[in-house]
Amino acid sequence: MKVVDGQRGAYRPAVTVPPPLRRGPLLVTAAFAALGAALIPAAAVPGIWRIWQLYAMLFGAVAAFELVAVFAVLGWPTRKTARSGAVAAAAGLGLWVVSRPLGLLARFDPWQPADTVVGFTDYVAAGLQVVALFGFLVVARRRAHPRPSAPRRVFAWIVLFPVLLLVLATGAAGTVAAADGLASPRPSTLLEGGTVEYCRPDGVPLAMDLARPRASGRPAPVALYLHGGGFVFGNRKPTGPGALLTGSRPGPVRDALVARGFVVASIDYRLAPAAPWPSALTDARCAVRFLKANAAALGIDPARIAAWGTGTGGTLASLLGVAREADDASTVRAVAAVGAPAKFTGTSLPERAAVFLARFPASPLSYPAAGAPPFLIADGGPGSAEFADRLRTAGVPVTATPDVAAFLAETVS
Repeated sequence: MKVVDGQRGAYRPAVTVPPPLRRGPLLVTAAFAALGAALIPAAAVPGIWRIWQLYAMLFGAVAAFELVAVFAVLGWPTRKTARSGAVAAAAGLGLWVVSRPLGLLARFDPWQPADTVVGFTDYVAAGLQVVALFGFLVVARRRAHPRPSAPRRVFAWIVLFPVLLLVLATGAAGTVAAADGLASPRPSTLLEGGTVEYCRPDGVPLAMDLARPRASGRPAPVALYLHGGGFVFGNRKPTGPGALLTGSRPGPVRDALVARGFVVASIDYRLAPAAPWPSALTDARCAVRFLKANAAALGIDPARIAAWGTGTGGTLASLLGVAREADDASTVRAVAAVGAPAKFTGTSLPERAAVFLARFPASPLSYPAAGAPPFLIADGGPGSAEFADRLRTAGVPVTATPDVAAFLAETVS
């Protein structure tokens, strides 16, 4: 027995504190994967909050838990904090599985606000969670190496550095894409417009930007703009990540149309694979019906609505012209398709995505040409020449002029 200050006390063995883990490449990669996976849903929380606060609080709580775990494992890397990181990554991955593949969050798809620029942003978050979970589990099971050899450290960094760069790039890109809804579009000096909700499919609000001309005293014609991006990328905004991904610059044509007295309506539509085909076409039709139903309030002429699009947005515009519905509520007066594929050959990344996700029903060549409105087909994409010939054979006026504003002013005004 040991006597302390004249008293006997029980023997107390020394407590051994496990040495901290080194911040090696696997731990760092897992931590940054978890960081990106947490920031993506966190960036979408404001958009989810505008739809339903309960889902927003759930996403925010899971993201906050994972962020705390990341800072803990980076600040004090032990097997215990690594296990906490694995639990946080598993929780984030479980939230994605419950809400997307299983669809158990039934009121609406809470990942849609994150998928408004890139249709697979939520899949990026899920992939990062898998990387984080695997990395943290491996780190938590390994024995601590206080002083591993220099060649071993160098080799580990060489092997995992490309993975770390990929994790950083995808995490940053996913966060920027998910947060794009927080930024307001940059208006032109010619315009006096606003943003309205034109449709709410499956509980998810879709936005429409309206660029208005100066008051003229009579209902204005409308040009409905549909962005490109292979049904996978892009949004309604003329600048920002969506415009960068699609490579389109609709601003000059939009301003020219407004100067000619048009109201230009630019819409977001649901992107694949988050929303499979024909969601994009359904949304475009809903936009036309919205404009016609609210023509008096918007000061527009419901009989003078044209569709204009670039890339696969032009394909959507073409489908509005040829894939008509029986109720005639979503028909348009004219179509301007610029650089739009009429069939998908899979020669570029957006086209390959469109082939995989949309297949032949997305091709205007799959529908009869008779009765279609006047068409502008310029800078033709794959199959556009064949499509133009079919339209002409059916007696539909077709022009190849690249001047969209002049064509719509002639056919619609």
